[in-house]
Amino acid sequence: MTHMSTGVAGTKGYVAPEYALYGQLTDRSDVFSFGVVLLELFSGKKALHVENDGQPSALTDLAWSLVRYGETLDVIEDGMPELGPTEVLEKYVLVVVQCCHPQLYARPTMDQGVKMLETEEVEQPISCIAGRTDIDEKSVAKLNMAIKEDVEDRTQKGIREPLVVGEQNHHANKGHPWMVYFSTFIAVCGSYEFGACAGYSSPTQDAIRKDLSLSLAEYSLFGSILTFGAMVGAITSGPLADFIGRKGAMRVSSAFCVAGWLVIYFSEGPVPLDIGRLATGYGMGVFSYVVPVFVAEIAPKELRGALTTLNQFMIVTAVSVSFIIGNVLSWRALAIIGLVPTAVLLLGLFFIPESPRWLAKRGHKKDFVAALQILRGKDADISEEAEEIQDYITSLEQLPKSSLLELFHRRYLRSVTIGIGLMVCQQFGGINGICFYASSIFEQAGFSPTIGTITYACLQIVITGLGAAFIDKAGRKPLLLASPKHKTLSGSGLVAGCIFAAVAFYLKVHEVGVEAVPALAVTGILVYIGSFSIGMGAIPWVVMSEIFPVNVKGLAGSVATLTNWFGAWLCSYTFNFLMSWSSYGTFILYAAINALAILFIIVAVPETKGKSLEQLQADINS
Repeated sequence: MTHMSTGVAGTKGYVAPEYALYGQLTDRSDVFSFGVVLLELFSGKKALHVENDGQPSALTDLAWSLVRYGETLDVIEDGMPELGPTEVLEKYVLVVVQCCHPQLYARPTMDQGVKMLETEEVEQPISCIAGRTDIDEKSVAKLNMAIKEDVEDRTQKGIREPLVVGEQNHHANKGHPWMVYFSTFIAVCGSYEFGACAGYSSPTQDAIRKDLSLSLAEYSLFGSILTFGAMVGAITSGPLADFIGRKGAMRVSSAFCVAGWLVIYFSEGPVPLDIGRLATGYGMGVFSYVVPVFVAEIAPKELRGALTTLNQFMIVTAVSVSFIIGNVLSWRALAIIGLVPTAVLLLGLFFIPESPRWLAKRGHKKDFVAALQILRGKDADISEEAEEIQDYITSLEQLPKSSLLELFHRRYLRSVTIGIGLMVCQQFGGINGICFYASSIFEQAGFSPTIGTITYACLQIVITGLGAAFIDKAGRKPLLLASPKHKTLSGSGLVAGCIFAAVAFYLKVHEVGVEAVPALAVTGILVYIGSFSIGMGAIPWVVMSEIFPVNVKGLAGSVATLTNWFGAWLCSYTFNFLMSWSSYGTFILYAAINALAILFIIVAVPETKGKSLEQLQADINS
């Protein structure tokens, strides 16, 4: 055995090192932090325990291993001078091990831990030697059998309680995450509804204006009022999802969309038409936040990126489908079709679990464990994941209630900067101006608007699908940037697309090389939309759903979503004015903004691939 010593003095039941517990233990520390600090103080930063095979291991690892096997950490007096009384040492070691227990519910409370340490003051610093008896194969097999029997005894209604099993068995049973896939499919019906609402006005413009005798100004109000409803939805989406749950927020959003589509269908004038459009806009705003957050919170880390990207894929698919079938069906029939995804969503919500992380945050421990077990499969061992989530939630409970000013606290500033910054990069790079007026751009460039917009829509679907397939392999940042390793187009593609379009309109304005204008303009727009679809379109929503701590996720998500919708409105509103000012200057401006976005991503945005939401918070705050 190696001996381990550190300058720790027991004073009136509290442990106080010369350097004040590394500054880690505060009034708001949880009992786990208390145990970890104690253990660090006992072992020292470089303390090692030598196993029988001669391989050293950290004392912290030893203590956790002992707890898993039901052993205790023994205190050995080996002739060390100035040792404290054995009973005092035993008390400290007992509290250390119990406070560091991997299973949350086995740990004592802070008050219990301090009470256990109440003893007479020890004048001399305490040094200790930690050791353990060897565990032979027979005892390990016996322990595993006992654990198996305990699991069976504690199984109720097919839902196993989170148990800490032996390390050899920890990943022995893994369930199939079919419920994660099914729950994601139900949730992204909200994303499809989002796209159906966004894509409704373009193919129906001529028919609605003719049937209801609307002026251009009245129809422009009908088209733009959607974004105002979405901004209101964005403001309320976070608090709504935090108060009634992710599923509850999706139900409310669906109800607004259903009401909006029905009002549009029965409209005989501009006022009810605008009211219906405003209602669907509110539903869009809520969906834009709650769907990616719900999917991120239910998905295992190895699937989270791909599943969350389905949000954007379903949006662009719905926009494209609306554009295509809108040229065949009447505008009233298209409104009725808009009810289909909400009907599927409302029905499907009865068959999927609530977000486990939201349940844990609200203190519904039994429901939290049950939901997580359903999502991971009845045979899956969820103990480690449940423990990680619960530990994180417990630590958040020590923090004060979040407010708008709290978002600017040093603790959250980086997360908020990343989340909102990506939304600014996404919207101010010109996407909604180019998307809303793609047909007009093609026409001004001398290219067929019908062929151009259909090609645009099909390319958007294909590239977004490819992005969803590669996001968990390539990572978030390689898809946001241009990476030689992964050969992806994204941030640099947006810049290149804008430059191609700028050159095309420059040639047209100055009547130089006019024959090349259509090809350059189409190339620029298609490169732009392809690059946006694989990177900047979906990934800001993925990162937003991952980057915010749970205790401020609702508020921060609302601000980020509001920023996104404000940018969408501003970009679409100013596009025609900018094109009137300078057609090529507009695309040069967008190219410059996208170049700045690349710098922001390189400097500020972390890679989130393959990390749990709790690990991400630890990395960001480190």
